[in-house]
Parts: sequence; C-alpha cells; structure tokens
Amino acid sequence: MGESFSELKLSKWLVRECETYGVTQPTPIQSKCIPEILNGVDCIGCAKTGSGKTLAFALPILEKLSEEPFGIFALVLTPTRELAFQIGEQFRAYGKTINIKLTVICGGMDMVSQGQELSKKPHIVVSTPGRLADHLESCDTFSLKKIKFLVLDEADRLLSGQFDEQIKIIFNTLPSKKQTLLFSATMTNTLEEVRHITSNKVFLFIDPSDVATVDNLQQFYVLCPNHVKDGYLVELIHLCKQGNENGNIIVFTDSCRNCQLLSMTLNDVGFENMAIHAMMKQKERFAALSRFKSNIVKILIATDVASRGQNFRIVDTAACLDIPNVEVVINHSIPAVPKDYIHRVGRTARAGRAGISISLVTPSDIGLIHAIEKTINTKLKEYTSVNDKEVIKILTQVKVTKREAEMKLCEDGFYERKVINKRKKMILEGKDPDEEHVKSKKLKLRCRKNETAK
Repeated sequence: MGESFSELKLSKWLVRECETYGVTQPTPIQSKCIPEILNGVDCIGCAKTGSGKTLAFALPILEKLSEEPFGIFALVLTPTRELAFQIGEQFRAYGKTINIKLTVICGGMDMVSQGQELSKKPHIVVSTPGRLADHLESCDTFSLKKIKFLVLDEADRLLSGQFDEQIKIIFNTLPSKKQTLLFSATMTNTLEEVRHITSNKVFLFIDPSDVATVDNLQQFYVLCPNHVKDGYLVELIHLCKQGNENGNIIVFTDSCRNCQLLSMTLNDVGFENMAIHAMMKQKERFAALSRFKSNIVKILIATDVASRGQNFRIVDTAACLDIPNVEVVINHSIPAVPKDYIHRVGRTARAGRAGISISLVTPSDIGLIHAIEKTINTKLKEYTSVNDKEVIKILTQVKVTKREAEMKLCEDGFYERKVINKRKKMILEGKDPDEEHVKSKKLKLRCRKNETAK
C-alpha cells in the first residue's frame, strides 16, 4: 500500500476527489486491479469485506467515462437494492466533478419513472437483476448495446443460480465487446462461471491473506446459556457504551421476529436503536439506515435472515452496510454459514480502522463457531469483561420487558403481516398459497407419524 492513486495513472481531478474523502492510499485490491482495468483487461477481484472493492472498479470506470462521456456507459449489477444504492452513492460522490448522471434501478419503486430515467441515457446504471430484466422485457426506450463496462458486484451471489433467468435476459442485450469486472468477498465457484461470461484475457486478484477477516479486527466470544443470552446482550451494550458513548454498534440476530423484539426491548431498557429487517417497508428501512449512518441513532439491530430474501439483505445488509465508523458488531445469534459471519464482522474495522466483534455463543453454537474459526483461520478469544453478577441483576427486567414487547407485537398484528408477506412471496414465485399450506400440513402429519413409528 505504499503507492498513491496518482501512480495508478488516475487523473488529477479523481485523485483530488479521493483526497477529499480521506482516501489517500490505495488498498491492495485497488492498487492491483485499477491499472489492469485502465488497460482494458477484464478483471476478477476477490478480497475480504472492507478492503475497498467498490472503488477498485468505480474509479477506473469514472476515469474512462471522463475521457469518453456517453450513456449508457457502464452497467453495475448487484444482488440487493440497499447495496445498489450504496454503490450509486459512491459513484455520485467521486464523479461529481464530471457531472455524472446515474440511476439506480431496483424493486419497490415506480417502474414508469424508472423507465423515464433509463430513456435519458444515464452514464451509469446500477441495478438488481430482477428489475432490470423486467424493464428489458417490457419496454424499448433504452439500450445496453453500447456499454463499455459490465460490473458484477457480489459476483458469487449473482452467479449462484438464484438470478440465472434474469441475468440471461440481461446478458442477451449486451455487446460482445465490453470489459467485464467481477468483485466479491468470496469467489467460490465463480471462477468457473466467469468462463461463460467472457472469453477475453482475465486478470485475477485474490487477496493473498489466508485470513478472511482483517487484522485490525479483534474477535471475541461470550459463552452463555440460551435463556440468559438477552441479559448478556444488554450488559455487553452497556459495557461498550461505557467505553465509548459515541461509538456505533450493530447487533445481528437470526429472524425478523427476534430483530423487532430485541429492538423494542433495548429501547425500553434505555438503549435507543433502530431495527432493520425484511418485514419493514422499504422507506422504513432506508430511514432507519439513514438515521444510523448519520449518527442520530448509535445502535442498529439487523437480521441476515432477511438478507436471504428477494427484497433485502444486510449481510450482505452484511455486505451492504457500508458505514465507515462502526466500532462494535455483536452477534446475538451465530450464522450457520461462515461467510455470513465474515460479512457481519466486516461492518467494523473498515479502511484500516480498529474494530471489535463479540459473539454470544450458546452450547449448541459451538460447532458453528469451530466452522467459522476454521474458515477465517483465526481463533476467537473469550471476552472476559462481562460480569455474570451484573447480568443476573438485570435479567428479570430484560425478560419481563421482552415479554411485554412480544405482547405488543401480537396486538400490532406483526405476525399476521408475516403470514401475508409469506403468501405474497409464494404468489410471486408462481405457487398457490393454499395448495402450499395443504402440502405443508400433510408433510408435518407424515413427520409426526414417522416419529411415532420410531
């Protein structure tokens, strides 16, 4: 990281923009990929979360756009709308000197106004695959036939099979002559998939570090029984706030229900926070994220079960929470997939800053922790600052407060909304909700009979 952005052959105006945002030295993925992209080479970049992947493709695209401004110049595909908006923010910030025109195309927004934006030929289109495919099939007011760059951000997820139909529709409209750039924190089988996308020479950068999490991240665990975990969470937040009252904290949990319950419970015991999960309306999610990013609220409760759905992802709200100053990440639940843990803890210790992650581990989670440690090639250390006696003091209050929160959720119709959302999802997938309900009941009955037979 000894070189500067000017040594990477970026124009002075772009180097100045980097300096404006405090970005003075390129990260390894930036220093290796930017020159290759500027030389017209297709690129695959794989590096840990927080390593500066977005700027690794955004800066050379802006450089080339300044030399030959036209629309649509570049298409960036990403799996979630939150991530799409954050990529759009970075392009706008660093491209304001050249008056960049950019549009973000994703679900949950008016298609007519989106179509009008596309017809104006913006320089950059950042989109989720599903909504862009819808536009390509339903209107002919824009074309992607002249794009110079195709970027797949979070490429491993885009090529995992979930988006195959939409991506096929999009790729059929693209020119054969273009630069293809793939970036991800975890590449897995993407290296094989990329052969179907480009036959050009490909520059491959894989972060040489064997550790999937950054060195300046301290990773801890607290072993506790499941029935007292919420008490430990409250005490952990209390300790973190004692150490740094203005520090930002993200708490990850495993479901929309737990996310909402924890948020309400923490608010009631004196820790103001915002929740963000898939059962919230899009406007509510963006408002919560905005309040957290602007430091109005210092604690964010998030779910990465939502991150698996069509509409939202934080760990992906872990790979998509691009917030520079998060001091602590707390795992209220342990993710079943190690790479989701990597994305979660990657919300802290970004761009060279120090950070802490603390995982609340129950006895049944120990196997998951071992799998995570094997993946990141790092042993988690025991966090010894929690005083068990202090947890016992507050445990009754926390449990009562959480029960009251659950009663309020029932009164507010939270669980009814969950059922409605589930039916909507089935309809969008082409399934009959009533038929699926009957199938589910039959399956449960069969399972009970099998259990009885045993």
